[in-house]
Amino acid sequence: MENKTQPFHITVLRHGESVGNAESRWQGQADYPLTDTGRAQARKLAERWKNENAKFDLVISSPLERAKETAGIIASALNVKVELEPLWLERDNGEFSGLTAHEVRQNFSHSAFSTPYDPVGGDGEGDWELFLRAGQALQNLLKREPARYLIVSHGGLLNQFMHAVVGVAPQANNAGARFRFSNTAFAQLMYYPHQHRWAIDRLNDHAHWKDAE
Repeated sequence: MENKTQPFHITVLRHGESVGNAESRWQGQADYPLTDTGRAQARKLAERWKNENAKFDLVISSPLERAKETAGIIASALNVKVELEPLWLERDNGEFSGLTAHEVRQNFSHSAFSTPYDPVGGDGEGDWELFLRAGQALQNLLKREPARYLIVSHGGLLNQFMHAVVGVAPQANNAGARFRFSNTAFAQLMYYPHQHRWAIDRLNDHAHWKDAE
């Protein structure tokens, strides 16, 4: 029988700097590797967590290379197993995927008003679709035994994950709060299932890499 009187310890982490980040691209699900800086960021975080005696029972990662490589560096240093889960993929940016911001501005028309139901990049995931997928990722995580989980994912998905945690649905025209995650920045949360109570202990923590964007 599952022991749901114990809390879930959940750390959600954005990947290190990728080639797409360095080139200011709309990455989406385009599969860019880490840069040397991104690998250094992941190693610094692993070193920090070793010094802090951080413990994780399982690392769950997006299958995209920039997240998977970040997860691998940290998991290897902390001797933890990595499991890949497609629900933690970045937003599908449709036709924007892999383009620079300049290319998107030059080649696509942009509505003066958008709703959360509108697709991104012509046929990609809109905010509502991404919010629902983040909610499904959260739901699936909470079906597991309470434990210490490290999730390695992406800025867009993690923003909607945090919205799912606090119960705030996406708004029109990108209005409302946004949860920022710099490269290798993390948030730490605890969930008490027998009370349905969340505690958010850290947000956008990248103290190991002060100049993270």
